[in-house]
Amino acid sequence: MTPPAPDHPSHNPPSGRPRSAAARVALAVCAALAFAGFFALGTWQVERRAWKLDLIARVDQRVHAPAAQPPARADWPQVNAADDEYRHVRLAGTFLNDKETLTQASTRLGAGFWVLTPLRAADGTVVLVNRGFVPPEARERTSRAATEAKGEVTVAGLLRITEPKGGFLRKNDPAADRWFSRDVQAIAAARGLDNAAPYFVDAEADPSLSPETAGYPVRGLTVIAFPNSHLVYALTWYGLALMVLGGAWFVWRDGRGRARRAPGGSGENAAHADPLPRPDAHRD
Repeated sequence: MTPPAPDHPSHNPPSGRPRSAAARVALAVCAALAFAGFFALGTWQVERRAWKLDLIARVDQRVHAPAAQPPARADWPQVNAADDEYRHVRLAGTFLNDKETLTQASTRLGAGFWVLTPLRAADGTVVLVNRGFVPPEARERTSRAATEAKGEVTVAGLLRITEPKGGFLRKNDPAADRWFSRDVQAIAAARGLDNAAPYFVDAEADPSLSPETAGYPVRGLTVIAFPNSHLVYALTWYGLALMVLGGAWFVWRDGRGRARRAPGGSGENAAHADPLPRPDAHRD
């Protein structure tokens, strides 16, 4: 029997079988879900960026506003970070220097401590004032007694929200007098302070004194920084969504190509395929 011609269809198998309808539907659903998810995440980051920019603008306005009275005792339950943190405030009273507390700090001047000293107002309320930073060698009060204010004083600074429990992976230990965060309630309880405000105040630097003559504690080291990488995140999620679209288009185009190349397909190979030989076309 004569073998079939080299250009017979049996010598030119299709490069791949077309995917079934169920497989195409499953791929389409997965691509749609992935695209929707990535697009939603990108949109969420855009909204977060708008919120962050608004927050930065509001905080900047508070910081540079004229110093005002801090929240009164009746308003303490409503004090919150969104509405009150970094408000520029001014308060008057008498420092209780013998009840100061040192909390660990990391600043541009190095590692050391914040000096939190209670300030008792005329109405009996108490506000913890962060008087500034001291290095380890100046942690003892006797080494900086000359900078302790006596009698009635006025302090201006930024209102800060309490920092409960402790620092990163380190809990406050009131019994051992070890503090890793400025936890107002816990410090007030440890020092026996009544009527303590639920916030503290970072004292601002005295513009009339230079850092060399001001001595310790060093004021004005409050860091106001809000990470704002939301635009990068949004572009990343939107980029992934576009990649899903590109992948779906490639799969769809590949599927059409497979269908054209398949036997009986509507492609060029099917249109020009050689007819099958008749039974009597080849004989011994």
